[in-house]
Amino acid sequence: MTRGSLFRRTALTGALGLAVAGALAAPAAQAAPAAPAAVNADVQSVNLAKALGADSLGSYVDSSGKLVVNVTDQASAATVRASGATPKFVAHSAAQLASVQASIAKAPAVVGSSWGVDPVTNQVVLSLPPKASGAAVNALKSTVAAAGSAARVETLSAPITPLISGGDAILTGGARCSLGFNVRNSANQNFFLTAGHCTNIGATWTTSSGQLIGSRTNTSFPGNDYGLVRYTGTVTASGTVGSQDITSAGTPAVGSTVTRRGSTTGIHSGTVQQLNATVRYAEGTVTGLIRTSVCAEPGDSGGSLYRGTTAFGLTSGGSGNCSSGGTTFFQPVTEPLSVFGLHVF
Repeated sequence: MTRGSLFRRTALTGALGLAVAGALAAPAAQAAPAAPAAVNADVQSVNLAKALGADSLGSYVDSSGKLVVNVTDQASAATVRASGATPKFVAHSAAQLASVQASIAKAPAVVGSSWGVDPVTNQVVLSLPPKASGAAVNALKSTVAAAGSAARVETLSAPITPLISGGDAILTGGARCSLGFNVRNSANQNFFLTAGHCTNIGATWTTSSGQLIGSRTNTSFPGNDYGLVRYTGTVTASGTVGSQDITSAGTPAVGSTVTRRGSTTGIHSGTVQQLNATVRYAEGTVTGLIRTSVCAEPGDSGGSLYRGTTAFGLTSGGSGNCSSGGTTFFQPVTEPLSVFGLHVF
């Protein structure tokens, strides 16, 4: 059984809707492997963020495929050049951008909003749902205005909501989600990861034909958006997303191309727009997400975000659809792998 196809369709109102990505259906289509330069940029961006520490201002892959790293001082620029990347001097420091994000987090909550740093413009971007109004919205806009050129407001085409839908993939309690990645612990026990807003719904998971897959062992939502299910039935776990083998996990660079697979809409690609983004769902706030231009729809929740053989994330929620386009957020897969001591296979 392949890994990425469960997704339950309901109203687009939370982080629940994208859950069934890869474990049960095996579509023939798959994304082409990424160019080596893009893969190198992922590793390079992570390593430079660690090297720069508190001075890290973010990075992104430009149109030529080169990694550009934001800096405010010559010492950081020298570190970036030594790595082979391109330094870019920017106006706003890491402390300034962190202060803006902290102010937004303290402002009145607006469900369906999100915020994070756009390294291309060196700004914090506050995304608001369409036609948002009221005192809380005004307070958020005032917070952004007070930050001057360090922040901006954008309006989304639709609210950010979880995407759960009915369909064939991983099912529990009448809900359908998408399997993210099959994983294994040191004792060679098999599990799968999916969205936490999915595993919050039910403990026992089956295929669309009613075959038992397994039982929930952990769930985390809101705050995070991941859940873990142990295989206890007769369904066989495959280390693939569709026909694409997955052998490692990592963090994508902003600007790089990524692919998502879900049970509702299949395979779609887009680019990474932000890392460490925050979303306010109706159920609560989720932090540390990957924001992308990849589309998704209800039922894709929990599905796989990847490139080639590298796993990146689990579909959390989004705005828009795969007809007109949209914005989708993903729970980084490296976090639950580390928390539970698991690895992809």
